[in-house]
Amino acid sequence: MDLISFVIALVAFALVAPFLGGLIKGADRIITARIQDRVGPPLLQPFYDVQKLWAKQSKPVNDFIGFYVLMSLIFAILAGAFFFAGGNFLMVVFVLTLSALFFVLAAFSARSPYADAGASREIIQVAAYEPLVILMAVAFYLASHSFNISVSATLEKPLICEIPLIFLALLFVLTIKLRKSPFDLSVATEAHQELVKGAITEFSGRTLALYEVMEWYESVLFLGWVGLFFVFSAGWSWFLALGCVIVVYFLEIMIDNNFARVKWQAMFKWSWLVTLVLGFINLFALYWI
Repeated sequence: MDLISFVIALVAFALVAPFLGGLIKGADRIITARIQDRVGPPLLQPFYDVQKLWAKQSKPVNDFIGFYVLMSLIFAILAGAFFFAGGNFLMVVFVLTLSALFFVLAAFSARSPYADAGASREIIQVAAYEPLVILMAVAFYLASHSFNISVSATLEKPLICEIPLIFLALLFVLTIKLRKSPFDLSVATEAHQELVKGAITEFSGRTLALYEVMEWYESVLFLGWVGLFFVFSAGWSWFLALGCVIVVYFLEIMIDNNFARVKWQAMFKWSWLVTLVLGFINLFALYWI
């Protein structure tokens, strides 16, 4: 990946990803409403919400919250740019982890009991899914003999054929990364949560708008990880990847609406169990067979 391709990917991701992410969020709300026998908001409602938040005056409890959220957003954009530019997978993982750490700092800096509890749970969630993400990067290297994501487009067969168990494990932790039930522990997106708004309790105005936009960027990036498993040298594989991404996200919506929230202990235990069993079995088979 040269500098020019990275800059192009950075600009393209920064401009296109929030548009796609907002549409994904809007479609999510509509499907959820239909499942619950409601009409639901219009497709563009997430954009209206962010526009309204941006027009409001922020009332942060200190001067650091906005800075930390902005840095979290910037690193999320950089991670997406590295990924869609075909850069190093490990670099994507490390930059995205920095984004998560700045988000945790923003929540802790609020000094609110609800935000503190949400930030603590966010750290637990990172510890729950991060091992699988690292294993996925290692499996990608063993399957493609490179950490460069662009190599996937030159493979003779898709990664799903080489690392299917890693893909199944990714589907499990994807629910954590998308903050959907039963693993929506750190940030409350529905009225049934006991943490008010969890880690974002003290976010308001433009700070909250930046967080919403950051979630759009992350959604596009994580769904890009799903599509990576289905892209190979055949041109039609891009359409296959897009179709699988749509199916996977619809599955996430169904899980979100049909499963009750679990305790963080169960989330941590299950995610590590899935990672150790599926991840290491697939790595062992890939390395020795």
